[in-house]
Amino acid sequence: MLRFGILSTARIGRELVVPAIQDAENCVVAAVASRDLAKARAMADRFGAPHAFGSYEEMLASDVIDAVYVPLPTSQHVEWSVKAAEAGKHVLCEKPIALKASEIERLIATRDKYRVLISEAFMVTYAPVWLKVRELLREKAIGELKHVQGAFTYFNRDPSNMRNIPELGGGALPDIGVYPTITTRFVTGSEPQRVQAVTKRDADFGTDIYSSVKADFGSFEMTFYVATQMAGRQVMVFHGTEGYIEVKSPFNADRWGAEEVELTNQKHNISRIFRFQDSRQYRRQAETFARAVGGEPAEVVTLENSLANQKFIDAIYRASGHDGWEAV
Repeated sequence: MLRFGILSTARIGRELVVPAIQDAENCVVAAVASRDLAKARAMADRFGAPHAFGSYEEMLASDVIDAVYVPLPTSQHVEWSVKAAEAGKHVLCEKPIALKASEIERLIATRDKYRVLISEAFMVTYAPVWLKVRELLREKAIGELKHVQGAFTYFNRDPSNMRNIPELGGGALPDIGVYPTITTRFVTGSEPQRVQAVTKRDADFGTDIYSSVKADFGSFEMTFYVATQMAGRQVMVFHGTEGYIEVKSPFNADRWGAEEVELTNQKHNISRIFRFQDSRQYRRQAETFARAVGGEPAEVVTLENSLANQKFIDAIYRASGHDGWEAV
Protein backbone atom coordinates (compact mmCIF):
# COMPACT_ATOMS: atom_id res chain seq x y z
CA MET A 1 0.00 0.00 0.00
CA LEU A 2 1.39 3.38 -1.02
CA ARG A 3 1.09 5.72 1.98
CA PHE A 4 -0.04 9.21 0.97
CA GLY A 5 0.42 12.39 2.97
CA ILE A 6 -1.98 15.21 2.08
CA LEU A 7 -0.31 18.61 1.91
CA SER A 8 -3.08 20.93 3.21
CA THR A 9 -6.79 20.58 3.86
CA ALA A 10 -7.85 22.15 0.54
CA ARG A 11 -11.39 21.57 -0.66
CA ILE A 12 -10.54 19.52 -3.75
CA GLY A 13 -8.63 17.12 -1.54
CA ARG A 14 -11.39 16.85 1.06
CA GLU A 15 -14.20 16.38 -1.41
CA LEU A 16 -12.68 14.47 -4.33
CA VAL A 17 -9.13 13.19 -4.14
CA VAL A 18 -8.75 12.01 -0.53
CA PRO A 19 -11.96 9.92 -0.60
CA ALA A 20 -10.72 8.40 -3.87
CA ILE A 21 -7.34 7.51 -2.36
CA GLN A 22 -9.06 5.86 0.58
CA ASP A 23 -11.29 3.94 -1.83
CA ALA A 24 -8.33 2.73 -3.90
CA GLU A 25 -7.01 -0.81 -3.71
CA ASN A 26 -3.31 -0.08 -3.46
CA CYS A 27 -2.91 3.20 -1.55
CA VAL A 28 -4.07 4.85 1.64
CA VAL A 29 -4.07 8.25 3.31
CA ALA A 30 -1.58 7.95 6.15
CA ALA A 31 -1.24 11.60 7.17
CA VAL A 32 -2.60 15.11 6.74
CA ALA A 33 -0.55 18.27 7.18
CA SER A 34 -1.77 21.81 7.71
CA ARG A 35 -0.33 25.00 9.13
CA ASP A 36 -3.17 24.62 11.65
CA LEU A 37 -2.74 21.34 13.56
CA ALA A 38 -6.40 21.31 14.61
CA LYS A 39 -7.50 21.39 10.97
CA ALA A 40 -5.06 18.65 10.08
CA ARG A 41 -6.29 16.49 12.95
CA ALA A 42 -9.94 17.05 12.03
CA MET A 43 -9.37 16.02 8.44
CA ALA A 44 -7.20 13.07 9.42
CA ASP A 45 -9.92 11.86 11.79
CA ARG A 46 -12.57 12.29 9.10
CA PHE A 47 -10.74 9.93 6.75
CA GLY A 48 -9.21 7.60 9.31
CA ALA A 49 -5.64 8.74 8.72
CA PRO A 50 -3.45 7.87 11.72
CA HIS A 51 -1.15 10.91 11.58
CA ALA A 52 -1.64 14.69 11.59
CA PHE A 53 1.06 17.35 11.35
CA GLY A 54 1.03 21.06 12.16
CA SER A 55 3.48 21.92 9.38
CA TYR A 56 4.23 20.68 5.89
CA GLU A 57 7.94 20.37 6.67
CA GLU A 58 7.26 18.08 9.61
CA MET A 59 5.24 15.68 7.49
CA LEU A 60 7.81 15.62 4.68
CA ALA A 61 10.54 14.79 7.22
CA SER A 62 8.59 11.87 8.65
CA ASP A 63 8.86 8.22 7.63
CA VAL A 64 5.12 7.52 7.87
CA ILE A 65 4.45 8.49 4.22
CA ASP A 66 5.83 7.47 0.85
CA ALA A 67 4.16 10.09 -1.35
CA VAL A 68 2.36 13.40 -1.12
CA TYR A 69 -0.69 14.80 -2.82
CA VAL A 70 -0.35 18.57 -3.31
CA PRO A 71 -3.64 20.55 -3.59
CA LEU A 72 -2.15 23.89 -2.53
CA PRO A 73 -2.79 27.13 -4.47
CA THR A 74 -1.22 26.93 -7.93
CA SER A 75 1.53 29.44 -7.12
CA GLN A 76 2.90 27.01 -4.50
CA HIS A 77 2.84 23.83 -6.57
CA VAL A 78 6.42 23.92 -7.82
CA GLU A 79 7.89 24.96 -4.48
CA TRP A 80 6.31 22.13 -2.51
CA SER A 81 6.70 19.52 -5.23
CA VAL A 82 10.43 20.26 -5.15
CA LYS A 83 10.57 20.12 -1.35
CA ALA A 84 8.70 16.82 -1.31
CA ALA A 85 11.04 15.32 -3.91
CA GLU A 86 14.08 16.52 -1.97
CA ALA A 87 12.63 14.67 1.04
CA GLY A 88 12.47 11.50 -1.05
CA LYS A 89 8.69 11.52 -1.45
CA HIS A 90 6.83 10.81 -4.67
CA VAL A 91 4.52 13.62 -5.77
CA LEU A 92 1.02 13.74 -7.19
CA CYS A 93 0.42 17.47 -7.69
CA GLU A 94 -2.87 19.09 -8.55
CA LYS A 95 -3.11 20.77 -11.92
CA PRO A 96 -1.73 23.05 -13.16
CA ILE A 97 1.55 21.84 -11.75
CA ALA A 98 3.20 25.10 -12.85
CA LEU A 99 2.44 28.46 -14.45
CA LYS A 100 5.13 28.40 -17.12
CA ALA A 101 7.12 25.79 -18.98
CA SER A 102 10.48 26.72 -17.45
CA GLU A 103 9.17 25.77 -14.00
CA ILE A 104 8.36 22.26 -15.23
CA GLU A 105 11.89 21.94 -16.60
CA ARG A 106 13.05 22.58 -13.03
CA LEU A 107 10.74 19.82 -11.80
CA ILE A 108 12.13 17.39 -14.38
CA ALA A 109 15.66 18.08 -13.14
CA THR A 110 14.52 17.58 -9.53
CA ARG A 111 12.74 14.33 -10.38
CA ASP A 112 15.80 12.93 -12.10
CA LYS A 113 18.15 13.99 -9.30
CA TYR A 114 16.12 12.45 -6.47
CA ARG A 115 14.70 9.54 -8.49
CA VAL A 116 11.09 10.00 -7.49
CA LEU A 117 7.87 10.09 -9.47
CA ILE A 118 6.33 13.53 -9.95
CA SER A 119 3.02 13.55 -11.82
CA GLU A 120 0.42 16.22 -12.55
CA ALA A 121 -3.06 15.23 -11.38
CA PHE A 122 -4.94 15.28 -14.69
CA MET A 123 -7.66 12.86 -13.63
CA VAL A 124 -9.27 13.00 -17.09
CA THR A 125 -6.45 10.93 -18.59
CA TYR A 126 -7.51 8.01 -16.38
CA ALA A 127 -11.24 8.27 -17.14
CA PRO A 128 -12.90 5.50 -19.22
CA VAL A 129 -14.64 8.25 -21.22
CA TRP A 130 -11.36 9.58 -22.58
CA LEU A 131 -9.81 6.15 -23.01
CA LYS A 132 -12.80 5.28 -25.22
CA VAL A 133 -12.38 8.47 -27.29
CA ARG A 134 -8.71 7.62 -27.84
CA GLU A 135 -9.66 4.10 -28.87
CA LEU A 136 -12.29 5.33 -31.35
CA LEU A 137 -9.86 7.77 -32.95
CA ARG A 138 -7.15 5.12 -33.24
CA GLU A 139 -9.52 2.72 -35.01
CA LYS A 140 -10.64 5.49 -37.40
CA ALA A 141 -14.26 5.32 -36.22
CA ILE A 142 -14.82 8.81 -37.69
CA GLY A 143 -12.39 8.50 -40.57
CA GLU A 144 -9.72 11.19 -40.66
CA LEU A 145 -9.95 13.71 -37.83
CA LYS A 146 -10.32 17.23 -39.23
CA HIS A 147 -11.50 19.45 -36.37
CA VAL A 148 -11.75 19.50 -32.58
CA GLN A 149 -14.17 21.89 -30.87
CA GLY A 150 -14.32 22.52 -27.15
CA ALA A 151 -15.65 24.74 -24.39
CA PHE A 152 -15.26 24.87 -20.61
CA THR A 153 -16.91 27.70 -18.68
CA TYR A 154 -18.28 28.59 -15.26
CA PHE A 155 -19.26 31.79 -13.42
CA ASN A 156 -17.22 32.91 -10.40
CA ARG A 157 -16.64 36.50 -9.28
CA ASP A 158 -15.78 35.74 -5.67
CA PRO A 159 -12.80 38.02 -4.87
CA SER A 160 -11.60 35.65 -2.13
CA ASN A 161 -11.50 32.65 -4.46
CA MET A 162 -7.95 31.74 -5.53
CA ARG A 163 -9.14 31.50 -9.14
CA ASN A 164 -9.59 35.28 -9.07
CA ILE A 165 -6.28 36.10 -7.36
CA PRO A 166 -3.31 36.53 -9.74
CA GLU A 167 -0.73 36.09 -6.97
CA LEU A 168 -2.10 32.60 -6.27
CA GLY A 169 -2.06 31.57 -9.91
CA GLY A 170 -5.66 32.38 -10.70
CA GLY A 171 -7.10 32.71 -14.18
CA ALA A 172 -9.17 30.79 -16.70
CA LEU A 173 -6.28 29.31 -18.68
CA PRO A 174 -4.41 27.84 -15.68
CA ASP A 175 -7.62 26.59 -14.07
CA ILE A 176 -9.61 25.17 -16.98
CA GLY A 177 -7.81 25.99 -20.23
CA VAL A 178 -5.49 23.08 -19.49
CA TYR A 179 -8.36 20.58 -19.90
CA PRO A 180 -9.24 20.99 -23.61
CA THR A 181 -5.52 21.03 -24.35
CA ILE A 182 -4.53 17.93 -22.35
CA THR A 183 -7.49 15.84 -23.52
CA THR A 184 -7.00 16.68 -27.19
CA ARG A 185 -3.30 15.90 -26.99
CA PHE A 186 -4.03 12.71 -25.00
CA VAL A 187 -6.51 11.17 -27.43
CA THR A 188 -4.83 12.24 -30.67
CA GLY A 189 -1.18 11.79 -29.71
CA SER A 190 -0.51 15.02 -31.60
CA GLU A 191 1.00 18.36 -30.62
CA PRO A 192 -0.02 21.86 -31.74
CA GLN A 193 2.36 23.63 -34.07
CA ARG A 194 1.00 27.19 -33.78
CA VAL A 195 -1.88 29.08 -32.17
CA GLN A 196 -3.99 32.21 -32.49
CA ALA A 197 -5.84 33.56 -29.47
CA VAL A 198 -7.86 36.36 -27.90
CA THR A 199 -7.74 36.73 -24.12
CA LYS A 200 -9.66 39.12 -21.88
CA ARG A 201 -8.91 40.06 -18.28
CA ASP A 202 -11.06 41.21 -15.40
CA ALA A 203 -10.54 44.91 -14.70
CA ASP A 204 -10.77 44.39 -10.94
CA PHE A 205 -9.01 41.05 -10.40
CA GLY A 206 -6.44 41.23 -13.19
CA THR A 207 -6.91 37.54 -13.99
CA ASP A 208 -7.64 36.22 -17.47
CA ILE A 209 -11.36 35.43 -17.56
CA TYR A 210 -11.86 34.48 -21.22
CA SER A 211 -9.81 33.01 -24.03
CA SER A 212 -10.81 31.99 -27.53
CA VAL A 213 -8.18 29.80 -29.16
CA LYS A 214 -7.43 28.41 -32.61
CA ALA A 215 -4.68 25.79 -32.80
CA ASP A 216 -3.06 24.20 -35.84
CA PHE A 217 -2.11 20.55 -35.27
CA GLY A 218 -1.03 19.99 -38.86
CA SER A 219 -3.49 17.27 -39.88
CA PHE A 220 -6.40 18.85 -37.98
CA GLU A 221 -7.48 22.13 -36.41
CA MET A 222 -8.70 22.81 -32.89
CA THR A 223 -10.87 25.68 -31.66
CA PHE A 224 -12.01 26.15 -28.08
CA TYR A 225 -12.93 28.77 -25.54
CA VAL A 226 -12.77 28.93 -21.76
CA ALA A 227 -14.29 31.48 -19.38
CA THR A 228 -14.75 32.05 -15.67
CA GLN A 229 -17.55 34.60 -15.99
CA MET A 230 -19.96 32.86 -18.35
CA ALA A 231 -22.78 30.38 -17.79
CA GLY A 232 -21.47 26.90 -17.17
CA ARG A 233 -20.77 24.74 -20.20
CA GLN A 234 -18.62 21.73 -21.00
CA VAL A 235 -18.33 20.13 -24.43
CA MET A 236 -15.74 18.41 -26.62
CA VAL A 237 -16.41 17.31 -30.20
CA PHE A 238 -14.05 15.46 -32.54
CA HIS A 239 -15.19 15.85 -36.16
CA GLY A 240 -13.90 13.61 -38.94
CA THR A 241 -14.56 12.75 -42.55
CA GLU A 242 -16.96 9.92 -41.69
CA GLY A 243 -18.60 11.12 -38.47
CA TYR A 244 -17.99 12.84 -35.18
CA ILE A 245 -17.53 12.00 -31.50
CA GLU A 246 -19.16 14.10 -28.78
CA VAL A 247 -18.10 13.77 -25.15
CA LYS A 248 -21.13 14.58 -23.01
CA SER A 249 -19.42 15.16 -19.67
CA PRO A 250 -15.83 15.73 -20.69
CA PHE A 251 -14.12 17.16 -17.63
CA ASN A 252 -16.22 16.72 -14.47
CA ALA A 253 -17.28 13.15 -15.14
CA ASP A 254 -20.11 11.99 -12.82
CA ARG A 255 -20.69 15.55 -11.55
CA TRP A 256 -21.50 17.56 -14.68
CA GLY A 257 -23.84 15.17 -16.43
CA ALA A 258 -24.13 11.80 -18.12
CA GLU A 259 -20.83 10.02 -18.65
CA GLU A 260 -21.36 9.30 -22.31
CA VAL A 261 -19.46 9.21 -25.58
CA GLU A 262 -21.75 9.61 -28.57
CA LEU A 263 -20.61 8.46 -32.02
CA THR A 264 -22.49 9.95 -34.98
CA ASN A 265 -22.01 8.84 -38.57
CA GLN A 266 -21.63 10.80 -41.79
CA LYS A 267 -25.42 10.99 -42.31
CA HIS A 268 -25.94 12.47 -38.85
CA ASN A 269 -27.36 9.26 -37.42
CA ILE A 270 -26.22 8.26 -33.94
CA SER A 271 -24.54 4.93 -34.49
CA ARG A 272 -23.29 4.14 -30.99
CA ILE A 273 -23.54 5.53 -27.47
CA PHE A 274 -21.00 4.42 -24.89
CA ARG A 275 -22.18 4.91 -21.30
CA PHE A 276 -20.06 4.75 -18.17
CA GLN A 277 -22.00 4.51 -14.93
CA ASP A 278 -19.20 5.42 -12.54
CA SER A 279 -15.81 6.33 -13.97
CA ARG A 280 -14.16 6.94 -10.57
CA GLN A 281 -11.48 8.87 -12.39
CA TYR A 282 -9.85 10.12 -9.17
CA ARG A 283 -9.62 6.57 -7.81
CA ARG A 284 -8.14 5.34 -11.08
CA GLN A 285 -5.64 8.18 -10.93
CA ALA A 286 -4.50 7.21 -7.44
CA GLU A 287 -4.26 3.51 -8.26
CA THR A 288 -2.30 4.12 -11.47
CA PHE A 289 0.08 6.46 -9.67
CA ALA A 290 0.65 3.85 -6.95
CA ARG A 291 1.34 1.14 -9.53
CA ALA A 292 3.88 3.38 -11.25
CA VAL A 293 5.63 4.07 -7.95
CA GLY A 294 5.78 0.32 -7.39
CA GLY A 295 7.50 -0.21 -10.72
CA GLU A 296 4.53 -1.76 -12.48
CA PRO A 297 3.58 -0.83 -16.06
CA ALA A 298 1.29 2.18 -15.68
CA GLU A 299 0.43 5.13 -17.92
CA VAL A 300 0.71 8.22 -15.74
CA VAL A 301 0.98 11.87 -16.76
CA THR A 302 4.71 12.41 -17.13
CA LEU A 303 6.41 15.73 -16.55
CA GLU A 304 7.38 15.68 -20.22
CA ASN A 305 3.67 15.56 -21.06
CA SER A 306 3.01 18.39 -18.60
CA LEU A 307 5.80 20.42 -20.18
CA ALA A 308 4.26 20.06 -23.65
CA ASN A 309 0.85 21.05 -22.32
CA GLN A 310 2.24 24.12 -20.55
CA LYS A 311 4.07 25.17 -23.71
CA PHE A 312 0.64 25.14 -25.39
CA ILE A 313 -0.78 27.40 -22.65
CA ASP A 314 2.26 29.69 -22.72
CA ALA A 315 1.84 30.08 -26.49
CA ILE A 316 -1.82 31.05 -26.02
CA TYR A 317 -0.81 33.85 -23.67
CA ARG A 318 1.82 35.07 -26.13
CA ALA A 319 -0.57 34.87 -29.09
CA SER A 320 -3.15 36.90 -27.19
CA GLY A 321 -0.82 39.87 -27.32
CA HIS A 322 -0.86 40.24 -31.10
CA ASP A 323 -2.69 39.31 -34.28
CA GLY A 324 -1.59 36.28 -36.23
CA TRP A 325 0.02 32.97 -35.42
CA GLU A 326 2.33 32.17 -32.52
CA ALA A 327 4.57 29.09 -32.66
CA VAL A 328 4.19 26.59 -29.84
